[in-house]
Amino acid sequence: MKSLLSNEWQTLLISRDGRGVLGVQLNCPDKRNALSAAMIDEMTELATLVADCQVTRAVVLSGHGKVFCAGGDLNWMKAQINADRATRIIEATKLAMMLYRWNSLPKPVIGAIHGGAYGGGAGLCCVCDVAVATDETTFGFTETKLGLIPGTISPYVIARLGEAHARRVFMSARVFGAQEAKTLGLVASVVTAAEFDEAIEREVLPYLSAAPLAVAESKKLARSLGPTIDQDTIDQSIRHLADVWETKEAAAGIDAFLNRTQPPWS
Repeated sequence: MKSLLSNEWQTLLISRDGRGVLGVQLNCPDKRNALSAAMIDEMTELATLVADCQVTRAVVLSGHGKVFCAGGDLNWMKAQINADRATRIIEATKLAMMLYRWNSLPKPVIGAIHGGAYGGGAGLCCVCDVAVATDETTFGFTETKLGLIPGTISPYVIARLGEAHARRVFMSARVFGAQEAKTLGLVASVVTAAEFDEAIEREVLPYLSAAPLAVAESKKLARSLGPTIDQDTIDQSIRHLADVWETKEAAAGIDAFLNRTQPPWS
């Protein structure tokens, strides 16, 4: 197990200021911070460390480089096409449990979203307690364009957007802007790049005068009263995703994307 502020993290940049505000940056800018197996593992490990850290008062989750997170790493997704069902379920479970641990983190999580958040990146927005986006940021649940579904992120997307709003963007794979993301409830506010740091600070500051245990218990209460996200819910989303991975559409969609060709349905 790494220490929280060590330099051993391969896919993340971790910092903490004197107030106990932890900065977590996804740090694979050359891959647009896509969720690789390594990043999923490190995000899971980090969540365990942060949950147990008494010094940390709030977490700011952001992305290093031009975009927040472009979704699933394509090499990871390609590997799932060639894997058997049991392996696909194991890999999907890792992603699902990473999202669950961040959604359950007993610390406030503020998402600082810029550039783009697609697929799993949009899912990460939904496990933040509040997300702020720059006005040029674009979003999309782009999985169906590849013949896949937004499976493991689905409980958090539905919890954040509600079914009616989710159905506007959940299945079409269309890319939409920051203002629509705000209307849908995906992000809480939209600001210019010049206003971004100040807007994040406005979200962080109130927590520094709130009692940490009361904050944690309030978050736990809110989650318990909202849509149920338990092991059965997670298992259902994983099975559904594994079923779709086995279709000819998924194989054709991933192949078309990797080879920059049109899939048969387009």
